[in-house]
Amino acid sequence: MSTKKVRKENPYLLELVEKLRRKYSETKAPIWKAVAEELLRPRSIRKGVNVGKIDKILKDGEIALVIGKALGGGYVTRPLVVAAVSFSKKAREKIEKAGGRCMSIEDLMSENPNGSNVRIFG
Repeated sequence: MSTKKVRKENPYLLELVEKLRRKYSETKAPIWKAVAEELLRPRSIRKGVNVGKIDKILKDGEIALVIGKALGGGYVTRPLVVAAVSFSKKAREKIEKAGGRCMSIEDLMSENPNGSNVRIFG
């Protein structure tokens, strides 16, 4: 583990980072280590991502992992699977209306332990 001093105070975020680090040590999938490191960066660097951008960039069969908040800007034209730290109300509505699925990062780790076909946004 890293010897960096963590100044985060959000208990949910700290617990999530620990879970990501444990998953990385179990599976050796580099995606979980990268996500944990990104979550420890300042919040001002971790910007929200609009669902319209996710819809444009994400390929079929891929899962979007948003490091931060998924926002409701833009249009969702197809079913998307999106995992994020949090979702705005509008983003959740748009994704589910298009037949997609919103999930937490913990759910993604349990369903896809190797992190295959996951694209990181944020």
